Amino acid sequence: MATHQQNLPTRSTGNTMDDDDAVPDIDPTDTSGLLQERLQAYKHACRYLEAYISATEKVQKAHAKEYEKVLKTVSDPLKEGHHFDQSLGGIAGLFENIRSNTQGIANSHLEAEKTIKGSVLPILERLHAEIKNKSKELEKGAIKGSKEVDKSRNVTQKYIELLGQHTATFASSGGKVDPSTDPYVLQRGVNHRLNKQVLEENNNRHDLIEIQNSFAAFEAHVIQIFQQALQTFLQCVGGQLERQKAMYSDIVSNAQKIPLDFEFKGFVHRNNQLLVDPSAPKRDISHISFPNQNHPSTQPLIAGTLERKSRLKGYNTDYYVVTRSKFLHEFKDDDDIRKDPTPELSLYLPDCSIGAVSGDRFNVKGKDASKGKVGGAFAMSHELSFKAHSPADAERWYNVIKEAAGGSATYSNEPMSPTSPVESRNVSGQQQPPQYQEKGVTPVQTQGLPQDQGASSGGPMSVGAQTQQPYNTPVSGGGGQSAGIGSTPTSGVDRKPGQY
Repeated sequence: MATHQQNLPTRSTGNTMDDDDAVPDIDPTDTSGLLQERLQAYKHACRYLEAYISATEKVQKAHAKEYEKVLKTVSDPLKEGHHFDQSLGGIAGLFENIRSNTQGIANSHLEAEKTIKGSVLPILERLHAEIKNKSKELEKGAIKGSKEVDKSRNVTQKYIELLGQHTATFASSGGKVDPSTDPYVLQRGVNHRLNKQVLEENNNRHDLIEIQNSFAAFEAHVIQIFQQALQTFLQCVGGQLERQKAMYSDIVSNAQKIPLDFEFKGFVHRNNQLLVDPSAPKRDISHISFPNQNHPSTQPLIAGTLERKSRLKGYNTDYYVVTRSKFLHEFKDDDDIRKDPTPELSLYLPDCSIGAVSGDRFNVKGKDASKGKVGGAFAMSHELSFKAHSPADAERWYNVIKEAAGGSATYSNEPMSPTSPVESRNVSGQQQPPQYQEKGVTPVQTQGLPQDQGASSGGPMSVGAQTQQPYNTPVSGGGGQSAGIGSTPTSGVDRKPGQY
């Protein structure tokens, strides 16, 4: 016994038949439906001719003016007329010729009534019956076979799913299963039904190919019957006036000039998008262009791999891009094909603080904007540590990021020290918190300000660390103010609020 494959094929998506697909995801009724519609077109064409000749037979015994009714039978466009070539020389051109010549035989007399009824109409009636039988044969054969194929595919798919269900629970059940649900038995059942399905698919494909190949010969037969019916009709009206005979001869001549494969070749040419073209090459994304593909805004300022420090796993390598929209995006890689390239992290650089370069490392501090406005409103600011391939590479990344940030002030990666030993004062005499450099804040100007007594006796002190002295304190010996301070008390700050 041959060894069965452990990984059974499953249903796949696509428009082509694959031998590895147990249940192909294609509809076999598309071809048969198209051929069925073409038969309907020829059936209606035959009905048009029947109506035309039948009306002629009736009008032959009526007054000459009643012959205008004949023209009305072919005045409407052909149903499913898009299946016929609209240029001269085909079925559509034939009916155009009939319409033009029928107007000229309005005075045809009625002696050929019985001959037309017994000789011409039966030919078209038999042809009409042949087309209907061909349509029923297609419906009972290929269309029914296509439905059977789809039914077999559904049965096979159910058994494949049943096999997958019991193989998944095989390990957890300790191999204890019912005889009917033994994966070995189920797999053999899948093979049995898959073999039946493949046989039905091949039989249906064979039937479709035979029907499709026989259509050219059948259409040639239909056109030949059209020609034969019209030729017989000419013989029936031979006793009419020479002018009428000439017009009918023109109709027949036009019908006989139709090549037997003219309509079918035109049908293939017009429906080449639905019919399979084996010579058509496959599409390649490298040859496809689209609007704004090379727009300047789509080109990155800098792109490449950087290492970012994580809390648990050290440095992880990811793909980073600085765009002209001033975003720093993080991606897993630069592959646009395998999955949708959605940023894992997005920093809007004008809202970020850029750390100074230290060797091959630099920091960026900001909020993740990849979650949108709602998620970004609750996002916390994080300081991200990056490591480049070399110090020169880090300097290049730093310069591009700093330029995209709009000249945001950098901050040192080391802890900050006090900026001045002089305390800052406010009007109320209360101490202010220490001032740090953030986002372009300039340090407090301390040159030229008076030194407190405590500052000279001790060492350097942090801003706000000393006790404030009250303004306008009298100076001993002169009763005046301290040296360097005017008559109006000052706060020791030379800029307005918001300018730091």
